[in-house]
Amino acid sequence: MKIKDIAQAVEQIASLGLAQDWDNVGLLVGDPAKNIKNILLTIDTTKAVVEEAKAQRADLILAYHPIIWDGLKRVTADGETTHIYDLVKSGISVFCIHTALDVAVGGVNDLLADILGLENTEPIGDYVADPAGPQYKVITFVPQNDVKKVADALYAAGAGAIGNYSHCGFQSDGTGTFKPLAGSNPAIGKRGKVETVSEIKLETVVPSGKVAAVLTALRTAHPYETPAFDVFRHYDIENKIGLGRIGDLKKPMSMQTAIKNIKTATGCNAVGIVGPQRRTIKKAAVCAGSCGKILNSVIAQGADLYLTGELKHHQALAAQEAGLTCICLSHTVSERFALKNLAKQLKKRLKGVTIRISKKDKDPFTWTNV
Repeated sequence: MKIKDIAQAVEQIASLGLAQDWDNVGLLVGDPAKNIKNILLTIDTTKAVVEEAKAQRADLILAYHPIIWDGLKRVTADGETTHIYDLVKSGISVFCIHTALDVAVGGVNDLLADILGLENTEPIGDYVADPAGPQYKVITFVPQNDVKKVADALYAAGAGAIGNYSHCGFQSDGTGTFKPLAGSNPAIGKRGKVETVSEIKLETVVPSGKVAAVLTALRTAHPYETPAFDVFRHYDIENKIGLGRIGDLKKPMSMQTAIKNIKTATGCNAVGIVGPQRRTIKKAAVCAGSCGKILNSVIAQGADLYLTGELKHHQALAAQEAGLTCICLSHTVSERFALKNLAKQLKKRLKGVTIRISKKDKDPFTWTNV
């Protein structure tokens, strides 16, 4: 199985088009034509993980965090790029998904929301465009006797799909006027004479990738030599796509119960708490990793609890002053638990490929009482 096949499977789980524009996702190290038999899943591609991959004869490391953040000026066998050099020398590729998996439906943030039993969740911020592209509305004007022929052509070319429905459109009566000029070859009327025609205004929706094909079908099926049409971009202001999740709990929960559930689901040994430690949680927000900059949105929406990986000092103070309780798990602890779900999803799609979760990948912090 080639890396392109792995990429297609990842795209079905978390489209890379969902990633933040500052992120670095996709194939970052390796040969896209390489045959893949063994995959190692990890949050970070550390030296220990590289050694583990070599020992397991992994062909590909599928990592959450990018192994390359900034532009590299050199890759050598010593210094901070040692592990990258070792990967290239060993023929092990690295594919990264990061914020694409954060934003995706069923991804890291949805899994965090599930721990708290959130329902009717919405993204909190850092919104991205739908990778499938926007929807467009195509409007044309057709003589009454030809409207079915034109409509069927548009639908056959990909127009009119809304959710689980096809052939979606709207028709309204109207009157069209035009005057054929010299050089024209009108289907209706005569040159030099203003014509008045009973027409149907035909409206339908089209996904961005099919607009060109639909317009070609329109011109082919339409009886007019030069059909009139409008194309408008649709802006979806309801279904936002972005980082974090906020929603109401299915059932109010105490802080003690919430912490117990969090520890069970994530395997964390300790949590950092900001703000009130005893309260009943009715509304909560979650965001894996470092999501302090959307904290103000969490406060503004009246959440009782914010579950995240880490906060900067001034962000923690802002939460405290606002009376918001925050639980910090440590950056990678808030993410690592999701690898089990990712492995399960990949195994459904990648038959004949061995998929393992790294045992060497771990939180760089050691939490202890001193």
